[in-house]
Amino acid sequence: MQLLVRVVPNAKRAKVEETENGLKIWVDAPAVEGKANKRLIEILAKHFGVKKNAIRIVRGGKSREKVVAITPR
Repeated sequence: MQLLVRVVPNAKRAKVEETENGLKIWVDAPAVEGKANKRLIEILAKHFGVKKNAIRIVRGGKSREKVVAITPR
């Protein structure tokens, strides 16, 4: 399954919201040295109830808009 994700880095707390186009996720980590991407994967894993290694960023590694693939195992 692939999802379109809009990321808001450096938020006060982590939050997931469903939108018409996909998900909007507030990440409580700065967009420095991949910290926000790592935290994004942790948040998505908890939200969908899968392991962290089942989630990967397909497109948009350095962008706020990303395509994320989730492979349930």
